[in-house]
Amino acid sequence: MKEKAVNYYKQGYSCSESVVQAAVDKNLCDKSLLAVATVFSGGMSSGCICGAVAGAQMVLGANFGKNNDCSNEETARAKAKEFIEGFKMKRKATCCKVLSAGYDFQSAERKQNCALLVEECSEILENLVGKN
Repeated sequence: MKEKAVNYYKQGYSCSESVVQAAVDKNLCDKSLLAVATVFSGGMSSGCICGAVAGAQMVLGANFGKNNDCSNEETARAKAKEFIEGFKMKRKATCCKVLSAGYDFQSAERKQNCALLVEECSEILENLVGKN
């Protein structure tokens, strides 16, 4: 899944869209979630939460959130927390501004950094969804 997500990112999908589209490809969520993911890129266009993190959280909600036959709110929140803890073990922060600090927004270096974030988020997500 992480390879697909990175490929989508390199094709022009945003960070959040890349994670969600790779999840759609694995039948982890409905394709309608892609449109929702669009507004989460670039830290919701404000530099807040990393879009790749937000995309992964959306997919977790789709799998474990309310009105889902296989789960409940408690499970969804536990999965969300586990995701954040796993991500912070690698990156220490979830804020787009912090994760992209020191990079010019249009630079190849920032894009490579974001591709790594997409990869890491996709890997953590896939592991968590597999723990059904």
